[in-house]
Amino acid sequence: MSHIFDWFFAQYKGVEAHFVVLEIIGVCFGLLSVYFSKKRNIWVYPTGIISTVIFVYLLWVSRLFGDMLINAYYTIMSIYGWILWAKSSKDNIHIEVSKTTKRDWLISLGLAVFSWLFVTGVYLLKPYINSGFSSDEISFDFQHFTWVDWTDIFTTSIFLVGMWLMAKRKIENWICWIIGDVISVPLYYHKGLVFSSFQYFIFTIIAIAAYFEWKRNLNKSKVK
Repeated sequence: MSHIFDWFFAQYKGVEAHFVVLEIIGVCFGLLSVYFSKKRNIWVYPTGIISTVIFVYLLWVSRLFGDMLINAYYTIMSIYGWILWAKSSKDNIHIEVSKTTKRDWLISLGLAVFSWLFVTGVYLLKPYINSGFSSDEISFDFQHFTWVDWTDIFTTSIFLVGMWLMAKRKIENWICWIIGDVISVPLYYHKGLVFSSFQYFIFTIIAIAAYFEWKRNLNKSKVK
């Protein structure tokens, strides 16, 4: 057992304690947020906002700009989703769900393309940002892109669409979360954010269960 703990915490060697504590707090509130989302409970948003604000800071410090931007987007969309859910909830807590329409998919495609282009642009500027915003001997091309960067760009697009569909109370939002979560488990471990990697593993399990729970509720509402 001690070997497991040594392996787990080896990723945090040299990391200041307060960063580790903040990551754990962010993970806990993230898990709470996904749990409340699974239950169609409006508390998904206040708990989610706490988590995403923490991760915006941590990811900026870690220079993981794609992840940082998606968490900033989560924060904004959480406020938007909170307002929408509050207006449509049956008892100020729970909401009704529906299926994604053709128009919703077209908007989702547009959001995905926008995200891909925007985050790619951010990564093109990554050497400039990392050099303290100095353009000396900086080349703006794709040569410095790694597989991590491209994967980050891809998952950012998926999560952006998932967040928008969740705000619109569409059951297909969980498909986006499942795909993105599965990819993020090894991705975050590779980045050295072990607690976050474990968080995405739990997210995957919850997202699969949530999809079927939302589907059951959707079928029940159709019967009524």
